[in-house]
Amino acid sequence: MSLLTFDFETYYTDDLGFRTQTTEEYVRDPAFEVIGVSVQVDDGDPQWFSGTREETRRWLRQFDWKNSMGLAHNTMFDGAILHWVFGLTPMIFLDTLSMARALHGVEVGGSLAKLAERYQVGVKGTEVVAAKGKARLDFQPEELARYGEYCKNDVRLTYDLFKLMSKAFPMAELRLIDLTIRMFTHPRLYVDENSLQDRLDGLRAERSQLLLSLKDALKATDEEDVRKKLSSNKQFAQVLQDFKVEVPMKVSPTTGKETFALAKKDEGFIALTEHEDLTVQQLCAVRLGTKSTLEEKRIERFMQIARRNRGRIPVPLKYYGAHTGRWSGTDKVNFQNLPSRDPKKKALKNAIIPPEGYVIINSDSSQIEARVLAWLAGQEDVVKQFANKEDVYSIFASSIYGRTITKADPTERFVGKTCVLGLGYGTGAAKLRHTLATAEPVNVDLSEDECKRIVDVYRSKNDRIIELWRDADSMLQTMLNTTIREPICLGQHGVLWYDNSGIILPNGLAIRYPNLRRGQIDGKSKVLYDSRKGEVSLWGGSVVENVVQALARIIVSEQMVKISERFGVALTVHDSVVIVVPQDEAKAAADEVTQIMHEAPEWAAGLPVACEAKVGATYGDC
Repeated sequence: MSLLTFDFETYYTDDLGFRTQTTEEYVRDPAFEVIGVSVQVDDGDPQWFSGTREETRRWLRQFDWKNSMGLAHNTMFDGAILHWVFGLTPMIFLDTLSMARALHGVEVGGSLAKLAERYQVGVKGTEVVAAKGKARLDFQPEELARYGEYCKNDVRLTYDLFKLMSKAFPMAELRLIDLTIRMFTHPRLYVDENSLQDRLDGLRAERSQLLLSLKDALKATDEEDVRKKLSSNKQFAQVLQDFKVEVPMKVSPTTGKETFALAKKDEGFIALTEHEDLTVQQLCAVRLGTKSTLEEKRIERFMQIARRNRGRIPVPLKYYGAHTGRWSGTDKVNFQNLPSRDPKKKALKNAIIPPEGYVIINSDSSQIEARVLAWLAGQEDVVKQFANKEDVYSIFASSIYGRTITKADPTERFVGKTCVLGLGYGTGAAKLRHTLATAEPVNVDLSEDECKRIVDVYRSKNDRIIELWRDADSMLQTMLNTTIREPICLGQHGVLWYDNSGIILPNGLAIRYPNLRRGQIDGKSKVLYDSRKGEVSLWGGSVVENVVQALARIIVSEQMVKISERFGVALTVHDSVVIVVPQDEAKAAADEVTQIMHEAPEWAAGLPVACEAKVGATYGDC
């Protein structure tokens, strides 16, 4: 199989390009134009071509894409151009940007220029800066020639980076990169625009009704008067309290005293704009004077994307977007957090549909983190409960309440579920109390003393999990104090090893903590590392959470690769795999996917895994 390394140079301006548009918006923009393209076959010399769209298509067709691997840097962009504009697709997509995130961590810059410097393979040129605002026919021959040399150099750098990075890169992960890119370049899901329009009309009607009620409550003359009055922190805080919403607070850097966190860029206020209660979103929109709430904007964006893509919805996911290797949303379309609990706000999920004659199957790995945690810690009693298909949530709830709890006791079982899923990473009584009190659709108001008792019950019954926290704490101290000459095992079963560089995972990748050090936060000694968002504190419980999520991700991703050999994967969200199949094959496909997701990887012998596969006419149905 040949390796085709390719790179497109495209027309861009202040208003056209990545500064103001998503990848999908940019490539689908009527003004989008390919200035030229460079292709390298295996380790040969890169070739450059510039011409009309049809001339470029004919030139690109000389290469055997169907039987070749296609490599680029940021292949979500170049791969979309290759397929959407020129109708060509390689056998497998490869991407050095994705590989860099997995190898070096999401905290490290992954630009071609930075990677070229890191690996010392050459220097990326700057001719693209001078190309701003120039369409293909605006270039003088000598300018276009220089641009071609710049593009060919990018292709050489990309190829050299791939050869070097692939020495340490797990081959199985390359398949995941390909699957991720194809979810975007070859979308399998569609959008029901009519249902979204109905929801949008309803939201706007609710907003009008809210404005009317606010006018009366604030004695305002019109909408602008409402906005002005809500611009007062004191009045806005009072309105929030009237709606029984907790007002976010912060410490003022000026006075050092606690004050309202209601400024546009305050994290507390940003959280309110994304609040589960639509009314709170609308209050924030009115205060800011914006025309749309977050939900309205998302609906409008989905509709616009569908119109540009003949009803389809490209799924943009960032491979290895999170510290633990999980996927994250990108391109302003985050499938990882579509609302699903409130029937009204589930409109986005309900509007995602398969093509006619097909159904969607959503296979969700059951309690994967809780299972992995118990198995990794050697908490054999809980592992056996999972293996025997017992109701682990009810069993722990019975320990809390001192009587037998079953699914017929939904509130008590919910408390048990919250504890099993949350207390394994060191959650304390205060956070547990808040989680239970604010959960939807069930909320349970327990005293702090009762929550302390529940935490004690959990820790007394799960001694091996607590021991794993201590082992992770010891690991941090060892990494800080010792030059580790041979990797040391963390947890049971020999699947995790660590040295001074990080925690080595069973797929060959690692969790890294850049600039691991001791420091102080609020006068307390902490272990810290640098993340994209600033310094982060670590302790045993948070390390355990990291590794459990990383192992869960590897398990589900290995299962996804197996599923992809039989069915086209449309989407992955957290611990689930979504496929689209013909309606008459739904039962057989669901059974096959369920079987695959009930099998643990070879490296996880003894880990009981399971899944629940649902079939639906929409994504929301399953």
